[in-house]
Amino acid sequence: MPRALLALAIGAFGIGTTEFVVMGMLPEIAEGLGVSVSAVGILISAYAIGVVLGAPTLTAIGLRFTPRQTLVALMVVFVVGNALSALAPSYGLLVAARVLTALAHGSFFGVGAVAARRLVPPDRATRAISLMITGLTLANVIGVPLGTFVAQHLGWRVVLGAIALIGVATIAGLLAWMPGDAGEPGDLRSELHAFRRGQVWLVLALTMIGFAALFAVYSYVSPILTELGGIPTEWVTPVLALFGAGTTVGTLAGGRLGDRYGFSFVAVGLVAMAGVLVAFAFLARTTVAAVALLVLFGTLSFALGPVVQNAVIDAARVPGGSLVSAANQGAFNIANAVGAALGALVISQGLGYTAPMWVGAVLALVGAALAVLARAVDRRAPAADVVRVEPVPSGRLQAADAA
Repeated sequence: MPRALLALAIGAFGIGTTEFVVMGMLPEIAEGLGVSVSAVGILISAYAIGVVLGAPTLTAIGLRFTPRQTLVALMVVFVVGNALSALAPSYGLLVAARVLTALAHGSFFGVGAVAARRLVPPDRATRAISLMITGLTLANVIGVPLGTFVAQHLGWRVVLGAIALIGVATIAGLLAWMPGDAGEPGDLRSELHAFRRGQVWLVLALTMIGFAALFAVYSYVSPILTELGGIPTEWVTPVLALFGAGTTVGTLAGGRLGDRYGFSFVAVGLVAMAGVLVAFAFLARTTVAAVALLVLFGTLSFALGPVVQNAVIDAARVPGGSLVSAANQGAFNIANAVGAALGALVISQGLGYTAPMWVGAVLALVGAALAVLARAVDRRAPAADVVRVEPVPSGRLQAADAA
């Protein structure tokens, strides 16, 4: 695998860390700025708004440039946003800086996935995307816990400043390792034309519904573990670290399985997710079983991510596909909101903490049905309608790596 993928993974690590580390620094930020913890919680919503706004907007603007140029520019936005966040003298300026930081999130993953595909032969496309996404999963295993620890001892501003330096390292890696011709400037009309394809909307719907199963359960994982599993509060963090490790293993395994079995793996994976959630609902009060099933659930969920990301780019049937790739990141954030809302709904109705698991199982099965439908539509598509994108010649990659 070319070293340019390492640069993408480093960027994904920085983005994942800056997105989630705020959740572990709420008390420190509130004390430092003299506001309430609930007010600081708005930073999480502000970041989500920035992701939704930035994914289509910056991707569309970046189409006139090469993927390398676009990715470097996005990382510059990321660095500036984190630096301003670290230096923000007031709560209002911190909110604005967080929105600026988030603008690069969806577009970086969207354009990065397309660039990753161009760096390898077609039979390794999903694996290349999975290596980039591994940076995001490692952020939850390493970046967020370490950032929380540093914030408690050295201050939250140090953490955000360090994340800005990760962005600088990403820029250096992209300039050193990403071939300048790993993709050409795109055409907005062609990219928008991809949204006329039903296959694209089926995959986006699958992302919104299928991955909502993940967030319907994971959003309430702490009370599920303590109230049902009988796990002491102080053990929740180590269990979540195991969950994070499972997501990393799942992402890497999903890349290989996706390249081998294609989109068919998604339907099977979603059915398996539903089965795990049903078992979880029955065994949640057994501590060991609850932890094992939670980790297995995370592994399966994240194994599907690279496959679906690759599938939506294939479904676009255009030379680039950056816009639909970024749209899939937006769909993933919608899945986050939908899953959490549905989980809250059934809990508020007094159905208990096993109810989100049943909701998740239903969502996973609906996602599996959409995967089967999308696969059937794809098989009926005429072969002439497929646009082949050749990878960058290996000689150029070797020259870029040598540089």
